[in-house]
Amino acid sequence: MPVTRNRDDVSRAIIQLIKDGNLESLKKAIGELEPAEVAAQYKRLPLKRHTTFLEVLDKKTLVHMLGYLSKNEQLRALDLVGPVRSTELLEEMKGEDLSYLLSDLSDKQVEKLIADLRHEEKRNIRQRRKYPKYSAGRIMTTRYVWIHQSYTVEKAIEKLKHYEAFAHYLNYVYIINDEKQLIGVLSYRDLLLAQADSNVTEIMETGLAKVLDTTDQGDVAKMIGRFDFVSLPVVNEENVLVGIIRTDEVLDLVVREANKDIEMLFASGKSIDFHTKPVVAAYRRLPWLILLLLIGLVSGSIISKFEATLEAVVALAFFMPMIAGMTGNTGTQSLAVVVRGLVSEDLDMKKSLRLVFRELIVGVILGVVCGAAIAVIAYIWQGSFTLGLVVGSSLVATLIIGTIAGTVIPLILNKFKVDPAVASGPLITTINDILSLLIYFGIATMFISKLM
Repeated sequence: MPVTRNRDDVSRAIIQLIKDGNLESLKKAIGELEPAEVAAQYKRLPLKRHTTFLEVLDKKTLVHMLGYLSKNEQLRALDLVGPVRSTELLEEMKGEDLSYLLSDLSDKQVEKLIADLRHEEKRNIRQRRKYPKYSAGRIMTTRYVWIHQSYTVEKAIEKLKHYEAFAHYLNYVYIINDEKQLIGVLSYRDLLLAQADSNVTEIMETGLAKVLDTTDQGDVAKMIGRFDFVSLPVVNEENVLVGIIRTDEVLDLVVREANKDIEMLFASGKSIDFHTKPVVAAYRRLPWLILLLLIGLVSGSIISKFEATLEAVVALAFFMPMIAGMTGNTGTQSLAVVVRGLVSEDLDMKKSLRLVFRELIVGVILGVVCGAAIAVIAYIWQGSFTLGLVVGSSLVATLIIGTIAGTVIPLILNKFKVDPAVASGPLITTINDILSLLIYFGIATMFISKLM
């Protein structure tokens, strides 16, 4: 089954093979797919076909596939494969993936899930769960090789040969002292090229980057992205080396955070996918929608306050949706820029003010261009120069204010340690609707005598 075939065709072929009980052909067909596509096909299957699908997957493919599933889907898959296979899979999962899977479970649920793991694995999991939920300690791995400062290059290389199982983690070799404190780092390449009788302290780098075990995972991701590291050492407050964090683990974290922010931007809250029950999906969306409904009533009260203006110049109603829509759109665009910037940049006060000033200029440019265009259109359409002036100037003012609102609100939320993604598109749009109507009818009321 070529991987280039249409996804729907592949799904139909897989379902037919399961129905026919042709497990060998099914295994071969799945083997031609990438892990991400295996996960996609698994999620597209009817729930009753999941068990058979999982049966034909080898351990490596299954572990990779789990990385592309949501937490609930992972737990269900582990339950379907049975306790023996689930234990094998948990032992093979990366530290970050395992941390993600167990993060919201109770201690009792975790202990049940890891009951049959090796003692060392259970100890590592329990130790990681002692760290704050979104800290570096939760996603670090203890599968790393350290070298004592007294080692020669020859002795260090000899030690590394005994840790071939850790080969995937040997980009850097970390040097520690008698107190197990981190004092230096060596690239594997530099170690191999050095003189055999040299001491590792003679060739190690001492100005190394590292993070505390309590450092926020978002800050870890920024650090790795900024310096292009393959991995980062993790130390405690006494500078004792306790683990490392690899780039691929951080990449998984960034993808999940991005997905979460996208959900929050569109006010869908917790994850809602194809298999989410209607009642659950509605429950997760209702709080935001009810809040926006109540805020939206303010828009109605504003219109009622300017009822006389609207009755006197009915043509004003023609441009209300456009004014509100344009303001909401530009606010949402600014919101997206700020949220992305908060993830990829360290925004201090100076950078934040620079961003606000830049967005102000953007708002002015957008407002002048769009305002001039709609003023001409309104004049040609309704034959009123004053109406064109009112609509055009209103759009200039609302686009400027909408852009600033979309920039400032997430910055304020971030300042107060609130996830800026909660300043969702619908919320910004609703707030800007209110502001745009106040401005629009306020300006129209000022020129009411010339509009009539």
